[in-house]
Order: sequence, then C-alpha cells, then structure tokens
Amino acid sequence: MRESLENPHPAEGGGHFGGGIHVVGLAPGADLAGFRAAARRLIAADVAPENIVWQTEAPSLFGADSAAADGPPLRLPRAVTELIPMVVPHRDPERYGLLYALLWRVVHGERALMEVASDPLVHRLHRMRKAIARDLHKMHAFLRFRRVPGEGRERFAAWFEPDHHILEAAAPFFVDRFRALTWSILTPEGSAHWDGTLRYGPPGRREDVPDGDGFEAGWRDYYESTFNPARLNLDAMRAEMPRKYWRNMPETAAIPALVRAASARAQAMIEKEPTMPAKRDPVRAVAKMSQDEPETLDALNAIIARSEPLVPGATQAVLGEGPVGARIAFVGEQPGDQEDRQGRPFVGPAGQLLSRALEEAGIDRREAYLTNAVKHFKFTLRGKRRIHEKPTAGEVSHYRWWLDRELGFVAPKLVVALGATAVLALTGKQIPITRARGPADFGRPFEGFITVHPSYLLRLPDEAAKAAAYQAFVEDLRRVQALAA
Repeated sequence: MRESLENPHPAEGGGHFGGGIHVVGLAPGADLAGFRAAARRLIAADVAPENIVWQTEAPSLFGADSAAADGPPLRLPRAVTELIPMVVPHRDPERYGLLYALLWRVVHGERALMEVASDPLVHRLHRMRKAIARDLHKMHAFLRFRRVPGEGRERFAAWFEPDHHILEAAAPFFVDRFRALTWSILTPEGSAHWDGTLRYGPPGRREDVPDGDGFEAGWRDYYESTFNPARLNLDAMRAEMPRKYWRNMPETAAIPALVRAASARAQAMIEKEPTMPAKRDPVRAVAKMSQDEPETLDALNAIIARSEPLVPGATQAVLGEGPVGARIAFVGEQPGDQEDRQGRPFVGPAGQLLSRALEEAGIDRREAYLTNAVKHFKFTLRGKRRIHEKPTAGEVSHYRWWLDRELGFVAPKLVVALGATAVLALTGKQIPITRARGPADFGRPFEGFITVHPSYLLRLPDEAAKAAAYQAFVEDLRRVQALAA
C-alpha cells in the first residue's frame, strides 16, 4: 500500500491535490492489509471520505512508501469488522471508498449503522458481500483438481476463473480439504500452491492444467448414478452451475445425455411399484448437518451452537470471542464452569488471570480473539460442584475441524496455544510445553507460539513458585505482542 499525502511532481503520480485531496494507492486485487493501514491513518488524521482518492494500480505509480506511523486500531462493531474482509475482494473499483465511508460514519457516532438495512450505503455493501459469498461458494463447489503427469512426486493442478479477487480468501478451504496432497490452483490473476506450506504466485494459464486424468471416469460414473431425472430443472441447473465452469468439470460431459434420457427415466420411476421410505436416523441427520460447509464465522458458530456436546452435561457450546481479523488469537483447552454458565470464553478464575496478564503485557483483550480447542464443558460432579475434567485426544480430534475453520475465518497473524491440549488441537501431536515453549511452527498460514494455560498457574501450591511462573507467563505474552506487531 502506498499513500501520498504531499505535493509530488505530477510525473510521480498520486499526491495531495488542490483542496487537500489524498491519493491512496493499494495493491491490485484484495489488499486488505493495505486498506486497514490506510484507513487507520486517515481516520486518525480526520480525513473525510470526499477528500480521498482510492486507486488500485502498481505501487510504483505512487512514489515512495509513506513513512507515516500507522494509526491506532479502530474500535468497531463486530458487524463492521466481519463485513470488511468480505467486501475487499470485490471487483468494484469503488469498494475501498465505500468501506471507508462506512468507517467514517461509524466512528463519528453511527455505531448502529449496519442495522439500518434501508441505508443506501449499507444496502450496497451487503449486496457486494453476497456477491463474494456466491463467488466463494462456486469456487469451492466447481473447482476440480487433475493429476499432473510426468512428475516424480504426485501433484495436482486446477484452473478457475473467479468473478472477484477471492483466491487468497478461498485457498484455506482447499488446504483443509486436501491437506495431504500437493496442489496448485491457477487463475488469470494469480496462483496458490500447497506442499505443506501455502504460497501465492503469479497468474497461471489454462493450458498448464491437464484436460483430464484417470480419476475422472469414476467421477462421471458417480455423477450419473446420483442424477435424479425426476428433479430435472434446466433453469435452476444453469443458475447454480453456470456454463463458464463446465469446461473444468468432468461431470458436465455427461449432462447432455442425462437430460435427453431424463423423461423416459422419470416415467419408469413413476410406473415402478412404490416402496415405503426408510426411516430417517435423526442422529445421522444432525451429524450430516454439522458437516455442511459454512461460509462465514457466524454460520460456523450457528452449527457449533446447535450441536450436542460429545460428552453430555454441558449447558451450551462456548463460542470464540473477538474481532475477525484480530492480530492475535488465543486457543485454550475447553470451557470451565463459569464459561459454561455464561456462554463466553475465559471468564472464570483462569480467564481473569489471563486478562490481568494480558494487560501487563500491553495486549488489549478486546482486540484479540479468544477461543478453545473443545467447545463444551466436560466435568465430574462432586456434591454440587462441577469439577473440570481434561478432554481426551479423541475429543480434541472431534472438535478440531471446527477450530481449523474458525481460525480460517478469523485469519490472525499469530496464534497462541495455551497449554498442551491446545497444542494437540493445532498440531495433532502430543508435545511437552516445557520443551516447546516459545515461537512455534503449526504448519499453518499464521505464526505460532506455545505457552502454559493460565489454569496451570492457579494450581501451583507454592506462592513463590506461583509468582515466578506468573512473571514468566507475562514475559511470554510480551514476546507474543512483539511478534504480532
């Protein structure tokens, strides 16, 4: 991101036009980090939206990088922080100006602006967010990998042409779905590559992806066997699966023949002797519902909230708390007694100790994201008291998919594993905290850090040892703050 706030020579581009116009140059595509930095700086300088020109061109057009310090973080409603990353990938060149106008109004008193659906600005931004959600859904549904021949190591490639700048937003989905494979996604604007590490590169070409592979015949057979002729609706099919994606999808080769035979097959189904439907298993139905791929953090939280605890007894699921896009995310073990009663993470004795340590380390808890590896409280009863019980490795594995998707939506710069259970959830390995304490590589797009869980400090019997352990914990958090900054 380049920003020019002075009067450069006209040949250098950008600059401070007459009347105090600021030109902000952002990288082509979805420059979320650049927009956030520029918005903070401009809000801090009290620059009104009408005095800003947002441009997405090559950075060299705008002179040297701005040396101005970044502005302070903005305290925004959750609805705004979740909207911004879903609008920045839109192809509309006015997207940054519209988002900044929203921020300007919110920080100048209209805190509930996102609730006013009839407001023209809010209405337009909601439409842009829906367009990005549709584009992400189509990429998740219609992208097909093909094996690249002639290479020693098995590798797969796919070609896709998104409507918007969604490659970086969509890539983590394929990391989660195809983590064991080595693959590349090529688009006209850029490429994503996974071999254990996610990297982004220059645009690709359609001809760099094979036209087919040996797996596709089996996939076509599966598609033909699941095709229901009685529910054929060509208009709905074209709306849900536009023709622009057909060339990259092996099953579409079977569609013309299936459509031609649909009428005869449907008639045969009508004439067949009816049978009683099999009784639906509600447990399996709920499990299937929980596996549906959410498109937002709110959708994921809705799935978690309505899911039954793996071990019965918990009052409710305890969801993560904090802004999407937080620089730091903290992952604990599981909710405790107070967290289960209040439905919020880290509000019990260990959470209060964590809040105190965060304050001493210079970390604003409200700007961090806090969650747990396991979403339901597990306990044993002793009289009327509910005593916390450590989750098993199987229980951690059961909740791990939710945690992966949750961190994917939040997209923190650094994730802190609080205790061994959090390390197991993030790495799939049992790693002693004393050996791994400090910066860590979780094999994810974010940086990692391992430290103790604050409940460990509460369990120490000796006051001197407890004080020393607490100071070491605060020092860990200071290192976290420095790494995230």
